[in-house]
Amino acid sequence: MPDDIWSKCSSCGAILYTKEDRRNLEVCIKCGHHARLSARKRLEYLADRNSFVELDAQLRSTDPLGWRDDEKGKYRDYLTKLRSKSKTGGPLEAIITGRCRILNVPVMLGVFDPTFMMGSMGSVVGEKIVRLMELAIQDRRPVVVLSASGGARMHEGIFSLMQLAKVSAAIARLGAERIPFISVLTDPTTGGVAASIAMQGDVIIAEPRALIGFAGPRVIEQTIKQKLPQGFQRSEFLLEHGMVDRIVPRAEMRDELARLLRNLGFGA
Repeated sequence: MPDDIWSKCSSCGAILYTKEDRRNLEVCIKCGHHARLSARKRLEYLADRNSFVELDAQLRSTDPLGWRDDEKGKYRDYLTKLRSKSKTGGPLEAIITGRCRILNVPVMLGVFDPTFMMGSMGSVVGEKIVRLMELAIQDRRPVVVLSASGGARMHEGIFSLMQLAKVSAAIARLGAERIPFISVLTDPTTGGVAASIAMQGDVIIAEPRALIGFAGPRVIEQTIKQKLPQGFQRSEFLLEHGMVDRIVPRAEMRDELARLLRNLGFGA
């Protein structure tokens, strides 16, 4: 039998029939764990069929610092290796942006891809987000961004860190133009992405049990020398403490986004 006929839940270890797991949007039927998805898979379940038009697909990260490390070698070579996987369906960058419809509501959509350098935000990711928001102002379309990121991309140093301010300025311009921005937090949303775009939505939604925060829980425990509360930095903890507006299971996300956008005055 083919090896891919079964899959295993990374949370509870349950053995799942792969076709059924995909029909369930890769949410474990045993424990409800929401598996991490590539950007392309998220687009399949979120955008109306044949409605997505990608923007700025030609933008590519460069190597402004000549970065190299002992584990992966030169950054530019690592980027080349990652992009070679695009021939088999892999991503070319850590975010995909474009125009689409969600249940017939026109939106500008950005989806982080954790399969490309853990969705880290470098100069190209920041530029694609800003261009998306500028077009949203021009076309008077709301913006939805789904985050899944380990944070700022250290390989680009200050060029990466400046994206936090750059995307924040673009969000402020959206607000001034009264264009709504809905931020969807998925597992994980951490580091510089959590400290900038992810937590600045007019409405902030999270998938269940997503890890959300700036520094990881182990780093925090080592720093403050204290044990953290149960469930710290998970969606439910953030909802309880007012950092997230609502938690929406993946199967309900499409309907919820369309309902919110219509309530905000967009779509039929």
